[in-house]
Amino acid sequence: MKIAQTLLALGLFLASPAAMALQASPPEVEGAPIEIGTSYRFHSFVLDDTREVNVWLPIGYDKSQDRYPVLYLLDGGLDQDFVHIAGLGHLASLSWTYGPMIVVGVQTNDRRAELTSRPTDSRYLSAFPESGGADKFRQFLREEVIPFVEKRLRTGKRRAIMGESLAGLFVVDTLLSEPGLFDDYVAISPSLWWDDRRPLAALDRTARLKDVKDKRLYLAVGDEGGTMQDGIDRLRAFLARQPAGRVSLRYDDFSKSASHATIYHHAAEDALRWLYPAPPYEGGGTPWFMIEGALPPPAN
Repeated sequence: MKIAQTLLALGLFLASPAAMALQASPPEVEGAPIEIGTSYRFHSFVLDDTREVNVWLPIGYDKSQDRYPVLYLLDGGLDQDFVHIAGLGHLASLSWTYGPMIVVGVQTNDRRAELTSRPTDSRYLSAFPESGGADKFRQFLREEVIPFVEKRLRTGKRRAIMGESLAGLFVVDTLLSEPGLFDDYVAISPSLWWDDRRPLAALDRTARLKDVKDKRLYLAVGDEGGTMQDGIDRLRAFLARQPAGRVSLRYDDFSKSASHATIYHHAAEDALRWLYPAPPYEGGGTPWFMIEGALPPPAN
């Protein structure tokens, strides 16, 4: 009797709308790719190689005639840092608290080869035999990437370059060797340990800042310590000796809160807020629902 009752209940359930819904195929859901910019396959005659150049445009670019500052992002491939830094550009457009800017991501293929100068210390020559391509990569930016961007987009007067780690080293090297290439420089945890800091020891003689004015450098460091921190301290001391008006320095010390692996994104946001501040947003007084015991205003 119990078996018959169980079979009857099971049959009634299988015939119910709920059971039929469970057995039915899931409904068709339409999907579409998420687009965050335009990716170009760019053949470089300087590098004799094809590189990815990725471009993010601020919200409203296509409906305005405004010109925008450009942030050139090293390690800017789609599988590198482009997506999360372009996200900071998007945040600027949404929040109205900084920006806007154009983000141009420039792919690197061999960071140790492309972002470093040739070391003079034999230990570094032995450990990094592929190094020394920074001048050629700078030429690639100067002669090919920047003209490509400025020919196609409504670019403003100021150019910025951003990089972290070895890319941060390249940023600092560019400021000191070819400061006219960019106006603003963002170096996050730059690898200033490179070549046992030998280039930093000769800055008073080698740095080409004599005729420079109105440059800005954002410099940040995590908890690396050691020769990296020493290199950063040497750079700061050198910049402190420069006449006013040459290079404005903003230095953020994240040594208590961030490692080399975690510093980049929030330091990059701080840098963009410093470089591209927006006027204060006037949102009116404190809304009633944030005041204890307050009432909504009367309806009109």
